[in-house]
Amino acid sequence: MKPDDPLLKILACPIDKGPLHLLAEEAGRSEALYNPRLHRRYPITDGIPQLLPSSGEQVPDDEHEALLKRMAP
Repeated sequence: MKPDDPLLKILACPIDKGPLHLLAEEAGRSEALYNPRLHRRYPITDGIPQLLPSSGEQVPDDEHEALLKRMAP
């Protein structure tokens, strides 16, 4: 998935229905979508976002802070 993909504008977190942020592959982690409000990461498998509530994983506070710095413009 690319950062300018129009699909990103319509994808929403299945829990709070808010926007998600694309996390590119980095340091052994595969591409994912991130909800900073709930600290939840949703995997992207073979280019397909896995947006079931049970597919998301809770991100620890220290990793959340690092992700916020990555997302800052």
